[in-house]
Order: sequence, then C-alpha cells, then structure tokens
Amino acid sequence: MTTKNLLVELFVEELPPKALKKLGDAFATVLADQLKAQGLATADTQVTPFASPRRLAAHVTAVASRAADKAVSQKLMPVSVGLDASGAPTPALLKRLAGLGADASAVAGLKRAMDGKAEALFFDSVQPGVDLAAGLQKALDEAIAKLPIPKVMSYQLETDCELPGWTSVNFVRPAHGLVALHGSDVVPVKALGLKAGNTTHGHRFEAAVDPVVLADADAYAATLARDGAVIASFAERRAEIARQLAAAAVKVGGGCRPIEDDALLDEVTALVERPNVLTCQFETEFLGVPQECLILTMKANQKYFPLLDAGGKLTNRFLVVSNISPDDASAVIGGNERVVRPRLADAKFFFDQDRKKTLESRVDGLAKVVYHNKLGTQGERVERVRAIAKAIGQQLGGDALAQSADTAARLAKTDLLTDMVGEFPELQGIMGGYYARHDGLSEDIAFAIEDHYKPRFAGDELPRTQTGVVVALADKLETLVGMFGIGNLPTGDKDPFALRRHALGVIRMLVEKDLTLQLSSLLAAAVPAFGDKITDATPALAEFMYDRLAGGLREQGASAQEVDAVLALRPQRLADVAQRLQAVRAFAALPEAPALAAANKRIGNILKKSEGEGAAVDPALFVEAAEKELFAAMQAVVPAANARFDAGDYTGSLQALAALRTAVDAFFDGVMVNADDPALKTNRLGLLKQLHEAMNRVADLSRLAA
Repeated sequence: MTTKNLLVELFVEELPPKALKKLGDAFATVLADQLKAQGLATADTQVTPFASPRRLAAHVTAVASRAADKAVSQKLMPVSVGLDASGAPTPALLKRLAGLGADASAVAGLKRAMDGKAEALFFDSVQPGVDLAAGLQKALDEAIAKLPIPKVMSYQLETDCELPGWTSVNFVRPAHGLVALHGSDVVPVKALGLKAGNTTHGHRFEAAVDPVVLADADAYAATLARDGAVIASFAERRAEIARQLAAAAVKVGGGCRPIEDDALLDEVTALVERPNVLTCQFETEFLGVPQECLILTMKANQKYFPLLDAGGKLTNRFLVVSNISPDDASAVIGGNERVVRPRLADAKFFFDQDRKKTLESRVDGLAKVVYHNKLGTQGERVERVRAIAKAIGQQLGGDALAQSADTAARLAKTDLLTDMVGEFPELQGIMGGYYARHDGLSEDIAFAIEDHYKPRFAGDELPRTQTGVVVALADKLETLVGMFGIGNLPTGDKDPFALRRHALGVIRMLVEKDLTLQLSSLLAAAVPAFGDKITDATPALAEFMYDRLAGGLREQGASAQEVDAVLALRPQRLADVAQRLQAVRAFAALPEAPALAAANKRIGNILKKSEGEGAAVDPALFVEAAEKELFAAMQAVVPAANARFDAGDYTGSLQALAALRTAVDAFFDGVMVNADDPALKTNRLGLLKQLHEAMNRVADLSRLAA
C-alpha cells in the first residue's frame, strides 16, 4: 500500500487572535486522529499544525490512499435462538444475515464460541478499507465540528449549482478556500460550501502572486513563504517575532530589553502573517506617569512591546510588530507614534486628576458602590476587612501592627474610585500604593495597599511587609467566609469570585511566611464581622482549604498516601505541614514502618468498636508479659518522642516511635484485648488508646498501611 503526505488548509477571514493557537492545534489534532481511527494513518504518523490570521492547516505524514481491509467477527445471537433443534437456521438468524448482506449459504460458515455462559454464533467477514476521499471527508467534518470556537458566525454563501441562490453557513469566520492535497493529487472533499483545490492566498499586500499554487503537500510552508509572504507555522512565526524583538532591543542599546509577556507574544503572533519589528518612541515627559500605567496601555490597547532599561525601568522606546515591510518604514513608525500619544496623554491626565483628591477623601464614596446584594456595599466590606485585619494584627504583632493594618485596610479599596483604575481595573492596588505615597503616607502603608491583592495568580509574589500580609489575609478571608456564608460556592469549573485562588493565597501566606496562626481559629474569627448577614460555614470552608492544600502538595511531588496521612489530622498550623510530610516520608522508609502502620490501623479499628471505653492505665492489672513489656517500652520511648514533637522535630519523633515495633507485635501475638474480665479489657483498651495517641501526633500512620 502506497502512502503520501497530506495537506489540508481552510482559508478564512481574520480569525480571533486570542483563540488562534488553540484553533490551529485542535484542527490538526482531530484531523489526524480521525485519519488514524479509520486506518488511513498509523500511530507513527506525524502531524504538523499551521495557523495564521487567515488560515488553519495541517500536514499529516504517511497517509494511505485507501485503508487496509479489516477482518471483522460479529456476534449474531445465541445458538439456541439462531438454530432450531435440527440445526437448521431460524427466521431470526436469516433476517440478521440478510441485514449483513449474506444469505442462508453463510450458515455453514458461522463460528460457534462461548459468550459468557451461553454459546453464540459469530459471522466472520472482511470489511473493505475506506478510501481517502471518504475518510478525509469524515475527518474534515469532525475537525470542523470539534473546533473550540469562541463564538460562531452565520454568513451567506452562493450555492454552486444550476439554480442560483444562497445558503447559510455557520463557522468562526467566513471561509473562502479549501486545499486538500495527497502528495500532488487533489482530494475531492468539501467543507463549508467549498470544494477542495490546490490554490490558496498569501499576504494581502505583499504576496508575489495570487493565487498561490501549491505543487504538493510538502511544498506548503515553503511555497507560502516564497510566493505568499506568509510564515504559516504559528510556532515559527512566534520564534521569528521573539528574535526580531531581541535584536531590535540590542540595537537600541543601553541594556534595553522588551517586556516579557507570553500572552501578548501569542496574540501578536496571531495578528501578523509576516512580522516586521520596528522601533518607535514617545515623549519623555510621559515617564512621570507610573510605568505600570504606560506599560498596560501600550500592551492592552496597542499590542506594543515596551522597552525596559537594564534596571527594569520603562524607557521612552517601544517596539511595534508590523504586518508589512515597506522600503521606507518611517510612515509606519510615525503612525504608531501618533496613535500611542493620546493613550499616554489619557494616562497622564488620569494620574494628575486622581492626585487632586486624597485616598482618605474617597473612603465615604465606597458606601455607594455595591459589592454583593447579600453582603452590602464596598464600604461595608471595608469595615469587615478592617475588623479581621485588626484581629490578625493584634495576634501577630500587638497594637502597633493592628493599628497599621487597620489604616491600610481602610484605604485599600479607595483606588477603585479613581479614574485610572476605572480605565484600567488591572491596576487596582498598584495605583493605591502610588496615591498613598503622594498623600504622605508611610512606605509600610503604601506597600500594604499595593500588595493586599497578592498573590493574584499561581506563582505570584507574596506581600512584602507584615502589614501587607495581614491586610491580604483579611481581604481574602472576608471573601471566603462571606461567600461560603451565603452559599455562593464554586462549582465545577465555575468560580466567579475566585475562591479557589483566594484559598490558595491564604494557604501560601500561612505556609511561606511561617505564621503561627491556627486555621480554624482564623476562619472563626472572621465570622463576627458579618453580623447577621451570613451563616457560619467555616467547617465547610476549612475542608475546602484542606482540599486545596492537598492538591497543591500533590502537584509539588508528595504522594497521595503521605498527604492523606498528614492532613487526616487536620493540622491547624499549616506552616508545619511540610515538616510533617518530610517526617512521614522518612518514617515510611524505615523497616519498622509497615508493621507499625498496620498495627496502628488495627488499633484504630479496635478503639472505634469500643468507643467510650479505655481509661487510665493501671500497671497492677497487667497479667500477660507482652502487655507489661509494651507498657514498659512506651514509658521509655513515648516521653522522648513527645519531647521531640514539642520541639518541632517531627522526623525524630516518628523515628523514636519505631523502637516500639517489637513490643507492639508481641502484644498482638500474646494478648487478648477483649478479655472476659471487664477490668482487664478496659485496662488494655486504655493502653492501646495511649499508644494510638502517641503514634498519631505527627500524622495518621494507619494511612500508610497497604
């Protein structure tokens, strides 16, 4: 069977840039998977996606012109149903065979085999392999149907038939061309009202020829680059933009570098077909505006790449990725400089106007901003955050920290009322920090206002100061306790108030800042701030947070068994969890660990069945040597293990307990816990209860049992 490489391209109007990469990858993947499923391609087949602003394409290697025939064995029915007492076929069997294109002559060739407890009849046949035209049509239809289209467009297409007319087509953008080449042969498939051919279109303005004729599937990328002035590969185009950006920055000099932003780079890659990076500049007077404002307006509104100097400060130069390459680029450069100037002027105006009012003067205005219909206004929310922040600050640093946290919490949301944040919501907190400094407030307060939203995303830095940590904790706890208190919980992939992110932020601060706060107490302390607006849902919230913590620990490489053992005890000081995990991992490596974990599980089961029994241990009631030896061993080992636990040496505590293995094994081999004598039984249960408590201070060791 001969194979050739296959190229399929959909030529469309400009695709949504933020979705382009995903669309290109999905189109190529589904197309190749469908060809493999039909036997037209093998597991070794390689697929290369292409995606540019006006095309989705896929190059698939080693595609057969026809799939191989396949032997198929089909179960028909039980023998008792298909054959009568004399072995002749029943009408039911003949009807089934007719449906498969066979007649009574096929009965003699039917196979018998056991199917469960009954013998069944099977019909063996050869299923002819699908030809490429039919198989590709199915694969193409499936690839189009499964595209992750953000929003479908409906448009009219003139019908290709003798009678004139129009038909409605639904797709992400209007499609104008279809290419399907198997080697150099056109595969006669259709899609979106288009017939496949071997021609496409290149760059709107710089293509050498139009249409671009493709000689064969393998010539696609090279021909488009040569004749169409298009870099068809998303990855290659992205790499070329990154190369040109770096080269342009070096040419500017002074250690300049373009700002790093993968999302912006992806979006710009989806906007151009043949990139050409140009260097532009703006007036230095705009550098008096906070650089976050200038960077954001250039990135978000214009898709420019600001240039930073060697110290990370914004320069008055920026890079533009143009889609054209004129001999004289001055007009393009000048046009972009004219376009960005009003944007920067707006930012400067907002900044100047905002500084005419202090943050303090904006506090009362928060009472007019609705936060949530069940939780009141932003003003009410600020009062709750203040109450929580003062309580946390008092616990962590006394009156001084409580006072600074209260001040920062009172002003933290006021920048929501500024013109700059109204234009750029992403700058909330950041602008508050700038305005706080302008108002003469301390750096500690300014940093706390700026940082109280942190961490904003996975991997983001934590607040820099203790005041910032307190206010950030209070802000996130207010959201978590409030939303859980009104039953507004995340479901599936929907989490409109980012409760998962807030929970992880609280966990990170408690752990990475090594805070002494107890989780349950921390959550409970936030409830009174809400008055009668909520019901106390902190137990459910605590479980939610432990689930987030468990997921994070597993992502960091901890085994599910280790995480389960540690978190089963619901440790209140989350900063200890890492040391507990390390201790469990070290304990699990000891030769005594399996036996002690199994014994721990057994003890737990015994104590569950005897709930309420077991009091103080009376050594005078010991009868068996094994229980005396276990008690003596515990007297020698447990105090030392407890001392190490109290000192925070969790690894040493568990390793000390390993010395109990021999005595524990001997106890279960030679002692009947549920003795007939109630006094003996109670005494032995008491001994086991003390052992169980001693062994499970660091983690629930029974979770390590196989």
